[in-house]
Amino acid sequence: MKVFWDPAGLRHDPRFFLQRGVVRRNFEVPARAGALLEACHAMGLPVEAPPECSDDAIFAVHQTDYVSFLHDGWRAWDALPERGDEMVPNIHPTPEMLANGAKPSATIVGQVGWYTADTSCPIGPETHAAARAAACCAIAAADEAARGWTAYALARPPGHHAYPARAGGHCYLNNAAIAAERLRARGAARVAVLDIDSHHGNGTQGTFWRRGDVLFVSVHGDPSRYYPWYVGHADERGGGAGEGCNLNLPLPLGSGDAGWLDAIAAGCAAIRQFAPDALVVSLGFDASKDEPLNALAVTEDGFARAGEAVAALRLPAALVQEGGYNVQVIGDLLTHFLAPWR
Repeated sequence: MKVFWDPAGLRHDPRFFLQRGVVRRNFEVPARAGALLEACHAMGLPVEAPPECSDDAIFAVHQTDYVSFLHDGWRAWDALPERGDEMVPNIHPTPEMLANGAKPSATIVGQVGWYTADTSCPIGPETHAAARAAACCAIAAADEAARGWTAYALARPPGHHAYPARAGGHCYLNNAAIAAERLRARGAARVAVLDIDSHHGNGTQGTFWRRGDVLFVSVHGDPSRYYPWYVGHADERGGGAGEGCNLNLPLPLGSGDAGWLDAIAAGCAAIRQFAPDALVVSLGFDASKDEPLNALAVTEDGFARAGEAVAALRLPAALVQEGGYNVQVIGDLLTHFLAPWR
């Protein structure tokens, strides 16, 4: 199994994180990538830099104005008097504003609110470069899957909360969605995305909501009590041509291995029925019992068995890294999950 990693992913070093009204140190730190990379080397997996990816592969998912904001916004922010060290919104357009015809602002302060969903995605001078590098890793892994193999994209920052024109939840470019679109462009008639991060992949759901050629399956903590709070419920089934191609399997907080693995088994059954040509896995380790934002209390053995269940699908796959914030354990969890492919 090839591993794709670009050291540019270390350049993004977010600081701001608002939790229950308290500003704390951000959990999405560069050391996450270091821990995962060390595990890959310990497993003897070949680690390669991804080829430079085209804008077209990213624009297949993301709107051009949004990508331009990520690329150019810092210069405008940096010119503000008394600016903060990162771009963090202080207002978002509300549903009432949007219903009244709200439009993007010409000022960077307004643009930050327009192009972000929350305060968990601070943008610094190196954020775009790191996010683009992560997307290139996902594209390279998808190209391997298009050849019939399985590959791991050590993507940092993560991506599954990013919508086509909005960042959120530590995510800027939706690496899993980009990988799925790449597989479609490389000839896969149908692609399944299995998201086992403990948070619902709301950005991926939103991207493929009306698509019948991409099945999205997400196993996550109950959003009525957990980020992203508003979507991720079991009755969200897709719309238009995508009706029935969205499967959410929310779990009570603290479910543990049994409930989590049962949900993954149900998701795998849905994938078999969909009969895709290729698979994208949004691989998060924040379901771990050792996570700082723990919600599902999954053990090392649980991740090993999840890897076995996904490998048993026998599909070429792009495994795309999402969350997992305890740098002391995520490398070991990656080792357990990847064991079936080794």
